[in-house]
Order: sequence, then C-alpha cells, then structure tokens
Amino acid sequence: MVGAALLRQLEGKGYQNLLLCSHAEVDLSDQSATFRLFREEKPEVVILAAAKVGGILANNSFPAEFIYNNISIQNNVLQAAVETSVSEVLFLGSSCIYPRDCAQPIREEYLMSGPLEKTNRPYAVAKIAGVEFCWACNRQYGTRYVGVMPTNIYGLGDNYDLNDAHVLPGLLRRIHEAKESGAEEVVIWGSGSPRREFLYSDDLAEACILLLENLELLESELFFQDKPPIINVGVGHDLEISELAKRICEVVGFKGKLVFDKTKPDGTPRKLLDSSRINSLGWTPKTPLDVGLPIVYDEYLSRKKTGSIV
Repeated sequence: MVGAALLRQLEGKGYQNLLLCSHAEVDLSDQSATFRLFREEKPEVVILAAAKVGGILANNSFPAEFIYNNISIQNNVLQAAVETSVSEVLFLGSSCIYPRDCAQPIREEYLMSGPLEKTNRPYAVAKIAGVEFCWACNRQYGTRYVGVMPTNIYGLGDNYDLNDAHVLPGLLRRIHEAKESGAEEVVIWGSGSPRREFLYSDDLAEACILLLENLELLESELFFQDKPPIINVGVGHDLEISELAKRICEVVGFKGKLVFDKTKPDGTPRKLLDSSRINSLGWTPKTPLDVGLPIVYDEYLSRKKTGSIV
C-alpha cells in the first residue's frame, strides 16, 4: 500500500529513473539476493518501505516472525546500501516504537524513554533496531539515513485479510460483511477507548518525498550525533476506535449494533504524534478521514467484485 502510494507520488512529480521490484522478484530477507540487487543496480537513493506488518491479532499470533523478518529485511537493505555507497536512505518505521505510556503528543526524543506496548513489542524492537542502524551508519560513514515514523496508515491497496489487517481495514471489512449478511451486531476487540490518528497513504508518500527533497533544511535536527535521525508524520488529531467504527458504519450503511469485547487487548491507549518537524517543511495532510474513508470503501467494493479480496 505505502509502496504503491510512493510510486504514484514519484511519478506524479516527474521522477522517471525508478528502480522497482516486487517481493516475488527479490526477497529482501535473503541477504545474497539483496546484495546482488544493489551491486547490479547501484541505486542513488533508497526508500525502504518493505516490512512484515499487521494488526494486533497478527502481532500477538506471530511475534517471532515479526521480529525476525523485519530485522532481516532492514539489516540486508541497510548494509547493502552502505556497501554500495548509497548516501541517502529513508527508512519507514512506525509510531509503535515509542513507549506505551509516554506524554502526548509524542515527540521524537521520547524514543526509548519507557516500556513498550507488549502486544507489538517484537515489531517495535525491530523498528527501533532499524533506527539504531541508520543512526550508526550516519555516525560511522557520514551517510544521511533517516527514519520516518508514521501514525496509522490506510489507503488504496490496503490489506483486508481479517487475520492480519490493521484496525481500519479490518473494521471496514467486518462491518461491510455484517451489512451484507444482515447481522444485527459487530463485535470489536477491546473497549473502543484507545485513540488513534489515521493518515491517508498518499499523504504519507508526499511527506516522504518532500523530506528527501529537503533534507538539508532539517540536517541540523536529524543528523546530530546525540539524537536519533527520526521524524514523525501524523495528522495532528486523533479519535477513539469506537468513533472510527461509527464513522465506518455511516460510510458502509450498517445500522446494527457495535459490541466491544473488553476481554481482548486494547493495545497502546493513545499514540498522538508531534509532527512539527515535517510540518516545518510546509507539509500538512490533504485527505481528512471523512474524505478518505469513502475512497477506500469504494476501492474495497471494486476489489470484491473482481475477486481480489476473498
């Protein structure tokens, strides 16, 4: 999803010399394949969006896969970048790197200031390791490797598999299927009280490209040796999961009841990001949730018709 959004934005800005490869073509968790790709293609700038991701169910069910696969991908790509003299890398992380109960809004310097949320700790630790790798390369090799920490992302091409979808696409599918089946209620994990930001994927892609085009403007903030080179990207306001579910019901047209299963985990209570650094470059998100939700629901229906969602 994010990779496709980056491609749309890059092509829209006129970039042409783009190196693209699917997972089927190159498995970035395979060190030999990754190093061979870099040696043959010699990229100048790398955007590392590849990762194993998922919602709270997937993180709870496959913690070993989340930490192993993500660390493998990061290590291979970053080391290949160093060995082929790539001077700039944009590494996509996640807001889950921050402590579970840190002050709001979350500033970049809060990294590693407290315990992580246990339901996604393996994924968070992997992403923190990626940040540390970027930081170490900058100190040792003089590179400009920067980590972008986005809030919850949704958009075109999202994953709607109920076993590993994130909260928004997972809710959208379940609420749509409840409407189609005539169900009277939808059961949702947790209390509904956690608060989240939701950022449209093309808005994130625009922020990433703007950052790469203007790294020199934030160089003193991002590449001091005593600070990790990370930058938050969020929308600046959040809402409860219960409110998100209500908004999805309005878009889908589901009139039934929402039931919250409080025996299931909530995850982090709140993750509102301080995005003032990226805002200082002139970036603000263009797609409010009330605009984005109908867009992704229309695409979901189209994909259902073509059989790409089963």
